[in-house]
Amino acid sequence: MSSTIKNQQHILQKLGISTLNPMQEEAKLAISSSDNVVLLSPTGTGKTVAFLLPIIETLDSDCAEIQTLILVPSRELAIQIEQVARDMGTGYKVNAVYGGRSGSQDKLDLRHRPAILIGTPGRVADRLRRDSFSVDHINTIVLDEFDKSLEVGFEAEMTEIIEALPNIQKRVLTSATQEVAIPEFVGLQNPVRIDYLDEGSSQLKIKTIISDTKDKLPTLVKALSHIGNQPGIIFCNYKESIQRVSDFLKEHKISHGCFYGGMEQKDRERALIKFRNGTHQIIIATDLAARGIDVPEIKYIIHYHLPLKSQEFTHRNGRTARMNTDGTAYILQWKNEVLPEFITDIEEEVLEDAPIPKPSDWKTLFISGGRRDKISKGDIAGLFFKQGKLSKDELGTIEIKPDCAFVAVKASKAKKVIEQVTNTRLKKKKVRVSMI
Repeated sequence: MSSTIKNQQHILQKLGISTLNPMQEEAKLAISSSDNVVLLSPTGTGKTVAFLLPIIETLDSDCAEIQTLILVPSRELAIQIEQVARDMGTGYKVNAVYGGRSGSQDKLDLRHRPAILIGTPGRVADRLRRDSFSVDHINTIVLDEFDKSLEVGFEAEMTEIIEALPNIQKRVLTSATQEVAIPEFVGLQNPVRIDYLDEGSSQLKIKTIISDTKDKLPTLVKALSHIGNQPGIIFCNYKESIQRVSDFLKEHKISHGCFYGGMEQKDRERALIKFRNGTHQIIIATDLAARGIDVPEIKYIIHYHLPLKSQEFTHRNGRTARMNTDGTAYILQWKNEVLPEFITDIEEEVLEDAPIPKPSDWKTLFISGGRRDKISKGDIAGLFFKQGKLSKDELGTIEIKPDCAFVAVKASKAKKVIEQVTNTRLKKKKVRVSMI
């Protein structure tokens, strides 16, 4: 742990945040002064920062054991929170454990205890059974998107974990919905409830796009052409449908990524990285992408299939029109299809003929060195500017992982820059650079 623990002003500066929003201010005050807090706020409003700030203030810099446990329903959310906590630059060690990565890596990360441990219930329960680290200093537990954890079947693991922690003093539950009861095993007593679900002035429009044929794929391509080059998510109900939609878009040379539960963790992470940095403007996904993932501002979503429940319809729509911005949720509807009763206040979008969207100007490069090699974003930028001969507008988003990094560069420069920078040294490590 660093000997210098940073204050809130420094943390917000590191995150590029000038001021907290009203929800974050209220949540910070409540979590600082209350032992039981339920925070309800839409996706994308900054709940992670809202609960991390007051929790970090309570950490003991002299304690060498885990002090806070954050349970999340998905790997992506665990990774996202870990990254936010690291970006805060607090001086405290933070680690995430989740399925899809090796248990030996968990052991390596936990050999020197993090102050904050983040994880999915299944993997955290497994580590508690297998490892011998102390849980006596864990006094704060956060159940982030707790309703989703219950929905996907983690109740047994969550119960096991909470029963194994003898000294919990503070409980924080967060959600983007209020349609679920809080189970008794959480041990919540007289919680302070912060509800921002109906706040804000975002302008979500819900529109239907009528397909004359039951097979909606040709209409989807026409819709994407009509919408143009804007970041968006196409939601399908089944991974088999995603493959079919993906194959059709490939035939029409529409660049996109895919994201669903059956994918390898590495492929899921890379799909999100390429979406965040603009290599792909479109991602085809199941409801796994409806919340709890870190993606940029999205201008639209398309319901290729409608979800079975109104809650998932709400969560999907919550990916766009976030934080006081505009956005559109399109329903791709066969002309003879009857919409469910929970869908109201809709209008029809008339498609105009337009060319198929052009491929992105960006490509994503992989670098075989990361945080454990003491490589920073500045190191990578310096290499790509000096040896790769890129200008500032030709270098895009840089993301650093523990053992690798990803860089967006202008597509026209990608092959040349690989030739110029691969097999060179970053810090003390010789790195390979390749396109993904």
